[in-house]
Amino acid sequence: MGNIYGYVRVSSKDQNESRQLLAMQELGIPDKNIYMDKQSGKNFKRPQYQMLLEKVKPGDLLYILSIDRLGRNYEEIQNQWRLLTKEKGIDLAVIDMPLLDTRKGKDLMGTFIADLTLQILSFVAQNERENIKKRQQEGIAAARLRGVRFGRPPKPLPETFFNAYSRWKAGEISKTAAAKECDMPFSTFRYQVEIYETTNGVPGN
Repeated sequence: MGNIYGYVRVSSKDQNESRQLLAMQELGIPDKNIYMDKQSGKNFKRPQYQMLLEKVKPGDLLYILSIDRLGRNYEEIQNQWRLLTKEKGIDLAVIDMPLLDTRKGKDLMGTFIADLTLQILSFVAQNERENIKKRQQEGIAAARLRGVRFGRPPKPLPETFFNAYSRWKAGEISKTAAAKECDMPFSTFRYQVEIYETTNGVPGN
């Protein structure tokens, strides 16, 4: 009998992997044989997963909690399943879906049912990923309509900006001189002037 491995994946560093780890521990999988990535499931370019691929040998058994923990791309899930079971020669068991256990039903009917189940679940996984992405985009768009700004907050203007701006506006100094007083590149000063005038309803020159 080969070695038993577990693969755990969460989409980001702030997500909790406890449920997956507990399921692996209940199966008696040694901690050293549990590989975990904190990364999106859109593709399989994940460091721990790639290390796992190099480690497994024919006759080994790999557990995952659910098919979406393997990935969320329909075509790539299918390809990786074939890579693991056909090329690597290992068995795969999906804990939340007992039908997806290559140790069982190796006859024609069992294989057909497992393949059909895999196709359905991998399609659902990709569809969910696309829905999540769509909901995120809709949420961002709605937030922007409410005036929420994303990205880094703008740097505060230097104290000299308003004096230099007023003097330039009054024609006392050139825009180049005003930028120099603010210790800004000319293009930055011009950009900040545009923002300031747009925000405050000041007509430009």
